[in-house]
Amino acid sequence: MALIKCPACGSDVSSDAPACPKCGHPIASANKSSKKLSGGWRLVIIVAIISIFGFLIPEYGKSGSSDNSRGNHSGSASFSYGESVLYRFRGGTDGDEPSSLIMDGAGNLYGTTYSGGRSSCPNGCGVVFKLAPDGSGGYTESVLYRFRGGSDGDNPSSRLIMDGAGNLYGTARGGGIRNCYHRSTCGVVFKLAPDGSGSYTESILYRFRGGSDVATPFGRLIMDGAGNLYGTTSGGKGSKCHDSCGVVFKLAPDASGGYTESVLYRFRGGSHGDYPSGSLIMDEAGNLYGTTDNGGRSSCPNGCGVVFKLAPDASGGYTESILYRFRGGTDGDDPSSLIMDSSGNLYGTTNSGGRRSCDNGCGVVFKLAPDGNGGYTESILYRFRGGTDGDGPFGSLIMDGAGNLYGATFLGGTNGSRRERYYVGDGVVFKLAPDGSGRYTESVLYRFRGGSDGDNPIGGLIMDSSGNLYGTAGRGGIHTCDHRGCGIVYEIRRHRESSASPGPVHN
Repeated sequence: MALIKCPACGSDVSSDAPACPKCGHPIASANKSSKKLSGGWRLVIIVAIISIFGFLIPEYGKSGSSDNSRGNHSGSASFSYGESVLYRFRGGTDGDEPSSLIMDGAGNLYGTTYSGGRSSCPNGCGVVFKLAPDGSGGYTESVLYRFRGGSDGDNPSSRLIMDGAGNLYGTARGGGIRNCYHRSTCGVVFKLAPDGSGSYTESILYRFRGGSDVATPFGRLIMDGAGNLYGTTSGGKGSKCHDSCGVVFKLAPDASGGYTESVLYRFRGGSHGDYPSGSLIMDEAGNLYGTTDNGGRSSCPNGCGVVFKLAPDASGGYTESILYRFRGGTDGDDPSSLIMDSSGNLYGTTNSGGRRSCDNGCGVVFKLAPDGNGGYTESILYRFRGGTDGDGPFGSLIMDGAGNLYGATFLGGTNGSRRERYYVGDGVVFKLAPDGSGRYTESVLYRFRGGSDGDNPIGGLIMDSSGNLYGTAGRGGIHTCDHRGCGIVYEIRRHRESSASPGPVHN
């Protein structure tokens, strides 16, 4: 074993680790491939934080591209962006309401749908799917697993992760043990293992028990170099919350092939935060970082949310510290998942707060920079304007090698002035480019149009080595589910241009 540099983020990591604990880039499999080219590329974990450009993924041409917005890439070259729909879900056994994607080294896309699949759950129990490029510019979909409900799990809603052997891991919010609110089920952690013939075998690694244990897992899992899994739940016994404040948990593999669960931290509510619904990230020292929707300052009805850190101590426990408490108003409210750059700066979004041109505020993009004294300084990189600009960023950001940030908003964009109950607009994909002076220039890369095109993107994005972006929209597409559609998988494809395109927005 030796310490090597992660090729994606530059962190020191063991050469035997399957993946970088900070950014998820494959380590052991990449190291083996460099020594023995005949072994080929293994499948990789895609965790959408910091630099994504280390993957050798070929381009795939798409037909039917629709280009309704343009953006600028850093440097002298300029680019336009066009969208194409890679797959429209059909509902029923096929799946409905897709969540965030991951991509392997061959360009295959994997994800989950919250509903659809087996009818043993009221709206379907959800599925795990794969989209494989067909060589002619299209994709072929296959359902890898349909959840059964009951003790098996149902309603997977977070991004999957993948280890070096191609095993998939994730969480389902329902199913498992019936010991939670009003005798509902408490959720599970699952694994899908490829069997070599193209099929997958599912196993439940842990069933949450509710009560003083935990319940209702949210957010993506992360995996360290030893194969331990970490995540959050919105349930779990806390001391100051009406129902429960949530926990951070760990699943450690044991000698018998099972997993042992331990609760690393129970949120206490109030100024300490509660309801951690975003995903965790881990630095090279094993510190965990995340956010809570609620708690913190009381200037918001349920608290404005916090950014927290859990540091391992000498006794095997973890010590929590609050890095930032949001203030609401123009500062932001209700933060989502974080990413970290190689300098330790944290970036994220808040779903509300910011400009008041939207109900509850249009949301912001923020940065937390270490101040050298153990604290962090917050700055707002962009406040969304609503309307055609975007409203309500959901999911984690991603960052390219030039420091540009990309994400999606649930609302705003096309039909941005339309009001349909709580929905205003079909959502946008955006880019924030640093201008060298500490400010960022925003450009909208694509505005969803609803209908067959898709609307309301809710998951984070991923990026291939050519700068093309991939994501999902929970609605739109084929309208066999309800009047809003079953959801889509889309690509935002980047095209080089000879001249710069107009329309950047400074904040």
